[in-house]
Amino acid sequence: MKLSRKKLFLSGVLALSMSAFAEGPKYIFYFIGDGMGAAQRQISEEYKKGVMNKDGKLLMNSLPFSAITTTYSADTLITDSAAAGTALATGHKTNNGVISKTPDGKNLKTLLEIAQEQGKSTGLVTTTRITHATPAVFASHNMDRDDENGIAEDYVKSNVDYFAGGGYRHFAKKDSELSSKRKDSRDLIQEFKDKGYKIFVGEKSGNDFRKWKPKSGEKVFAAIEASHMPYEIDRNKKTTPSLKEMTDKGIELLQNDEDGFFMMVEGGRIDHASHANDVMGTIYDTIAFDDAIKSAYDFYREHPKDTLIVVAADHETGGMGLGFGANYFLKLDELKNVKVSVEDVLQKAYTGDREAFFKYIGKNMGLSKLTDTEKASIIKAMDLEDKNKNASELFGGYSPVAIAVTHIISERSGMMWTSYAHTAVQVPLAAVGKNAQSFIGFKDNTDVAKLIAKSMGEEIK
Repeated sequence: MKLSRKKLFLSGVLALSMSAFAEGPKYIFYFIGDGMGAAQRQISEEYKKGVMNKDGKLLMNSLPFSAITTTYSADTLITDSAAAGTALATGHKTNNGVISKTPDGKNLKTLLEIAQEQGKSTGLVTTTRITHATPAVFASHNMDRDDENGIAEDYVKSNVDYFAGGGYRHFAKKDSELSSKRKDSRDLIQEFKDKGYKIFVGEKSGNDFRKWKPKSGEKVFAAIEASHMPYEIDRNKKTTPSLKEMTDKGIELLQNDEDGFFMMVEGGRIDHASHANDVMGTIYDTIAFDDAIKSAYDFYREHPKDTLIVVAADHETGGMGLGFGANYFLKLDELKNVKVSVEDVLQKAYTGDREAFFKYIGKNMGLSKLTDTEKASIIKAMDLEDKNKNASELFGGYSPVAIAVTHIISERSGMMWTSYAHTAVQVPLAAVGKNAQSFIGFKDNTDVAKLIAKSMGEEIK
């Protein structure tokens, strides 16, 4: 039976498409903005453009292929990072709190593990603890995301070529000079050394990491901080590498592999800032994440036929609203004098001395002139915090005084928050490079992993 011209054309397109996928990209960058919804991306771009007066759009908002994805987990509409990360890493739904396992405990193969099977070098980069949920789902399998010591043990045997981020406390030996959360006698840092890894551990290792010139065949374990890397707004730029710098070093190292590489890069503290309703913390970390994407994009421009870049988010955090009440204007200039993060710095600033705190927020938060209503809201929060040691439980675990301050800043800028947790809203996806044309339309988060796997010549069922 003869095929119609239309059917012949479609079959030809399908054959070409399958042929392209069969070849697959040699280099794969998977960027995940933790907690980064559409609002986080938009406000960061508008601040960069209108207040910082820098070059136009965020790169992630300029990539040629885009989609929107749902984020729900197997057991709830509002996912956590473990379940959402598992979906993005394996193409399968699981319950909140579970790391790359099915709800009944079976291991799920990850994209990073597929890359290893194909002979590619692999890397995990993050601004959180390297044992945090999003990096963990690529190289670990655990029923409890909070078992970060167990996740660290998985990493030692994972054969990942490049680790960079924070969280050395889950690798350092108990009772060593380094801060440790381990309960046993294992020294996982030494175990990495014994496996031939080059080590950069501790707050003083940042400059050594920056000076390091990657050599072919090296494996690297870099855990600069005991816990998370600093927020970008707080980062000491002289001593602490940025997410872009950690990404750059990863590219320099992994590109030496003739089979190519797979690298996951997480902007993890976008989520943390949004949990704390910290608008400037969110903006600065989102821009820093975009700067890291630029490093990958520069690499793509040198290897356009061999590189795939996918920029995803696991969920939205904070319920960021660009506008509230009957307000029709964003006034982002109101944010330009904010100098510190809410979670790591501001909420530690109030110690009971009210006069000193008001001076502090005048200098560091741009609140030198408070209205009577604004000052009254801060005093009310001080009264609550002074009387109730557990008052933070009413505000997502954050200081009531810090939350009062950050909400004043948010309201002045014309935006507001609905939550101290995650939300169920859909999140943007963007892509460029080989096979990127498939990352369009309305997707589920599991589809993202399936499409990346397909581009690698694998099928996730």
